[in-house]
Amino acid sequence: MKKIPTLCPACTSKLEITELKCKTCGTILQGEFPLNRLLSLSEEDKKFLMVFLRSRGNIKEVQERLGISYPTVKNRLDKLLKAMALFNESEGLKEKEILENLENKEITVSEAVKLIKEIKS
Repeated sequence: MKKIPTLCPACTSKLEITELKCKTCGTILQGEFPLNRLLSLSEEDKKFLMVFLRSRGNIKEVQERLGISYPTVKNRLDKLLKAMALFNESEGLKEKEILENLENKEITVSEAVKLIKEIKS
């Protein structure tokens, strides 16, 4: 199956579907149909998403399957969320700061868990 192009080959702007055709009867629909967010993902992001879903969101399992560190998994997840326009910038920054504080041993694991739970609620 051919991959649907998502970027203009001339200027790299996002492409938009403007025509759909039925192979059976030849009916043509014209309009502006945005591309599905998943179609716009890079191959790397699609692979990461598949591993993330197969792992049921278990970051430790994603780490093991891809052979990458916890911060790398979090960064890739943030990148994926941004690509799909689902990223809450302030929430991501807060979590990153909490994790950095934990890594630098400025807070305990239980404190980090509590802070992250507060963000999520």
